[in-house]
Amino acid sequence: MCKIRIFIADDHAVLRSGLRLLMESQEDMAVVGEAGDFSHVLSNLPTLQPDVITLDLSMPGGLGLGAIEKVREIAPTCRVIVLTMHDDPAFLRTALAMGAFGYVVKSAADTELLSAIRAVHQGRMFVDASSTTSLAGSVPFCGETPKDSIIDKLSKREREVLVLIAQGHTNQAVADQLEVGVKTVESYRSRLRDKLGLKNRADLTRFAIEQCLLNRGPSEPLL
Repeated sequence: MCKIRIFIADDHAVLRSGLRLLMESQEDMAVVGEAGDFSHVLSNLPTLQPDVITLDLSMPGGLGLGAIEKVREIAPTCRVIVLTMHDDPAFLRTALAMGAFGYVVKSAADTELLSAIRAVHQGRMFVDASSTTSLAGSVPFCGETPKDSIIDKLSKREREVLVLIAQGHTNQAVADQLEVGVKTVESYRSRLRDKLGLKNRADLTRFAIEQCLLNRGPSEPLL
């Protein structure tokens, strides 16, 4: 079995130890490294190349939410799960917009974190149940899309590109998945920004979240 390679980033040694025991008790997971400050995260990730990192954004030497983008810059294939004390809808939405695949509050049950690791490794976004409840009042209910939705202005391919971008994929990864050229993906991104009046990846991700485009299982089609 090919195990999920995990890096633990948290400044509390006792918590790191507990997380390592939890993860390594799973047949499909292996902890390949850990760090208690952000400088050690940056120095170890390029060499270890984990599949998933559980990231505490309050570590010494950290960049706050900016740490998510930095991790994705130095380890593009590593998917970020924010493991935090902040059960805050605004914090959650920003973390997802900046490229995190998962968001788990430290008070959540152990099974939530294990589910998050497996989900993000499969390319799905994961938000633990307690955060979903908090988020409910700050984003639209993911029910039937209104007939006059702005989504109707987008072509099927534009929506596919939008979802993949919002899930944190690079232009090259989007191109590979859709079997098109990178320049084609860049063209679609530019068209999306123009049609939706948005400026960057973070804006596109927020839009996708608000339009409930990311709330789907792994076997469901993009649209």
